[in-house]
Amino acid sequence: MTNKIKSLHIQLFRDFLFSVVRITYTLSTTIVVGLIFLSSCSTTKKINALKPESDEPTPIVYKTNPSFVSVPVVIQVKDIESIVNKNLQGLIYEDNNIEDDNLIIKIWKQAPIILENKEEGKIKTILPLRAEIKYRYGFNKLGISITDIKDIDLDGKIELLSNVGLIDWKLSTQTSLKSLDWNKIPTISIGGNPLNITFLVNQALKIFRKKIETSIDDAVRKSMDFKPRVLEAVEKLVSPVEISKEYETWLNIFPSELYATKATLKDGTIGIDLGMKCNIETKVGQLPNDKFDKTQLALKTVSSLPDKIMINVAAVSTFTDAKRILLNNFKGQEFGDGKRKVTIQNLDLWHKTGKIVIALELAGSINGTVYLVGVPKFDNATKEIYFDQLEYVLDTKNKLLKSANWLLSGIVLKKINSACRYSIQENLDEAKNQLIKYTQNYSPFEGVYINGELGDVQFQNIQITNTSTIAFINIGGKIRVKVDGLK
Repeated sequence: MTNKIKSLHIQLFRDFLFSVVRITYTLSTTIVVGLIFLSSCSTTKKINALKPESDEPTPIVYKTNPSFVSVPVVIQVKDIESIVNKNLQGLIYEDNNIEDDNLIIKIWKQAPIILENKEEGKIKTILPLRAEIKYRYGFNKLGISITDIKDIDLDGKIELLSNVGLIDWKLSTQTSLKSLDWNKIPTISIGGNPLNITFLVNQALKIFRKKIETSIDDAVRKSMDFKPRVLEAVEKLVSPVEISKEYETWLNIFPSELYATKATLKDGTIGIDLGMKCNIETKVGQLPNDKFDKTQLALKTVSSLPDKIMINVAAVSTFTDAKRILLNNFKGQEFGDGKRKVTIQNLDLWHKTGKIVIALELAGSINGTVYLVGVPKFDNATKEIYFDQLEYVLDTKNKLLKSANWLLSGIVLKKINSACRYSIQENLDEAKNQLIKYTQNYSPFEGVYINGELGDVQFQNIQITNTSTIAFINIGGKIRVKVDGLK
C-alpha cells in the first residue's frame, strides 16, 4: 500500500513539472512575441488623420482687357460695276414734254456700264447710250406758222467721275458728269442743208445729266449698305465657339463698339477699315449665354484704328493629370530624418475652401495618409503650378506631434513642397494651338476670312474647380477679319 502511494506521489510530481515547463514555455513564447511586436512598434507607427472633405469652389471673377479686332472690308470696283449694271437697265431716261424745249428725248443704256479706278481716288463711269430724239422746229412769219418734227437717232457715251465715301454705314458716291460724246454730230436737214443741233440737244440734256448722276449714286448707296452685312458678320463672329469638347471650353467675343475709317480707293478696290472693340475670353462649362445685342452698336468714324488684341484664355489642368505628374516627381524619393524615413506610395488632390488638399499615402517609419493644404500659384518662368503656404492640415499636424514630429521639420516639408510642382506648359500650348487654327485663313462663312498672329502667353490668375485647376492667361497679338466681295 505504501509503495502505491509513493508511486502516485512520483506521478503527481512528474505531472507538476511538465505543467511548469509548459507554462514556462508558453510564457516565454508570449514574451518573445510581445517583445518582437513591441520592437516592431517602436520603428513603424500607424497614423490615422482625419480626411478634410471636399467642398464647392467659389467662381473667381477675373478682369479682362479690351481688344481691337481689325475688320478690313475690301470691295472690288468690278463688284460695284456689276451692281450698277443690274440696277440700271433698258430705258434710263424719258422726257415727253415737247413744249418746254421742243424736244422729246428717250435714252437707253446701249451696253454694260464700265467702272474704272482713276487717279486721285475717284471712280470713272463710262455709260454707253442710245438716244431717240424728236426735234420740233419751224418759223412764224407774216402770221403764218410752219413747224415740223424731225427724228434723230444718236449713240455715244457719257463719262462721269465719282468721289467715294462712307456715310451712315453706306458706301456713298458723289457723281458728276464730265463729258457727253456722240459718235456722230446731231444734225437735222432743213431745205436740204444740214443743221448742227448739238448745242440744243446737250442743253436739253441738263435735266438728264442730273438724273443720271443721281441714278448712279442711288444705285451704289442702295446696294452698298454695310450695316446689315457688318452686323451679320459680327453676329456670327461673336457666337461662342467650342474649342475643346473634353473640357467644355468655349471661346467668346463680347463686342462693345464699332469704328470705321474713311473709304479709300486704290488698285481697283475700295477699302474700308472697320474695327471692333471687344473682350475675348474662354469659358469652361456649359455653352455661354450670347450677350451680343446688335441694336446697341453704333458706327464711329475715326482716322485710324488700333489692331492689337488680348485674348483671355482658360488653360485646364485636371487633378488626374496633376496626380500623374506629382507621383512621378515623388518616385524614388525618401523624406525624413536619419533612420526615420518615408516614401510616397500614392496621392490625391481636391478642392477645399479656396485651396487644394494634397493627400499623401506614406510607407516606411510611418504608415498611413497625411494631408497637406496649399494655395495654387503659377511660376511664370517655368510655367509650373506650385503650392504656396503648404502646411499640414491641423488634425494631421496634431497626430504627427504625438507620433512623428520629425515629419513636421521645415527641411522635410520644404523637400516635399519642392516635389509638389507640375508643369502646365502642355496645357498652355494646347490652349494657344486651339486658337491658332482660328487665325489661319479661317472662314466662318463665305466671303469672310480671319487671319492673325498670336504672341506670348501672360498668366493672369488661377481658378479651382472640383476636378481641375484652370490657369487664366492672356495671349496678345493681331487679328484681321477680311470681308471680301459682295454676295
